[in-house]
Amino acid sequence: MDLMPLLSPAGWRRLAPALLRRLLQATMVALLVGTLCFFMTRMLPGDMAYRIAAGRYGYDMVTSAAADAVRHELGLDRPLLAALAEWWSRLLQLNLGQSQVTAQPVLTELAHQLGPTLRLSALAMVLSLLLGPPLGVLAGLRPGGVLDRATLALSVGLRALPAFLLGLVLVLLFSVQLGALPAAGHGDHGSILLPALTLALGLAAVSCRVARDAMVSVRSSAYFGFALTKGLSEHQALARHGLRNVAAPVVAYLGVQLVMLVEGVVLVETIFAWPGIGHALVHAIFGRDVPMIQGTALVLGLMFVLFNALVDLACALIDPRRRP
Repeated sequence: MDLMPLLSPAGWRRLAPALLRRLLQATMVALLVGTLCFFMTRMLPGDMAYRIAAGRYGYDMVTSAAADAVRHELGLDRPLLAALAEWWSRLLQLNLGQSQVTAQPVLTELAHQLGPTLRLSALAMVLSLLLGPPLGVLAGLRPGGVLDRATLALSVGLRALPAFLLGLVLVLLFSVQLGALPAAGHGDHGSILLPALTLALGLAAVSCRVARDAMVSVRSSAYFGFALTKGLSEHQALARHGLRNVAAPVVAYLGVQLVMLVEGVVLVETIFAWPGIGHALVHAIFGRDVPMIQGTALVLGLMFVLFNALVDLACALIDPRRRP
């Protein structure tokens, strides 16, 4: 991969419009996600002030007076539009407010939780790329063969299993039966493996079929056939002419897989008690902690925009035809 065309001044000038579009997209995501979360949390049944007071003092110690004090302190008795305008104003100042349960700045809470989520997401993506595309390439070399049929059945089965059910199956196998890995938590170095594997298997099931279809297309192409007629073996032709062309659609499809990754992080972190953003989002919803819900959903949305921008850059590096 030649980085120089993209790193040159002319390359940066060509990339500038794409980067500007991503920046505009990130701004729109921030406003839309925060606004939707604001209204959705206000539409939840029950008394928000009572739930927040219960989170602070415990359900046995909550009184109507305590709930009224919380309502007045947090401005929950103000009109919706006024509260929303204040949130927009704080967002423009990069101030996400304070948690209504812990009274800590939301940015501080998110900074503490973002690291574990990024580690989990990165490991899941690496495992999926190590498992899915190699099997897909091998299956594509022999379309209709035993490996092709087996990977098809496995991919369909893994995609049909919900993430929570797949996670429970892995816990029963590796934790209960084999005792090899901890079932949940984050105190052990191996505790990240089961949640990462739960995410990775679903992603690998899709990337395997994408790589398989790309390999079938490459194998039937004129340039691959010409490489074989020159005397190259199938493995040599694959290494010199095939892998890069197979990698382009696989990397491009990562943008779609990121939707599943961001969605799966919330559920998997909750199942395995992994202390990341998804786990914090679930607790914030139960506690009606509106600033934390808005901040967490905002970070997840911006992560999606950032990852898609990185995928576009990777596609441009692999396939020169896609460079701006």
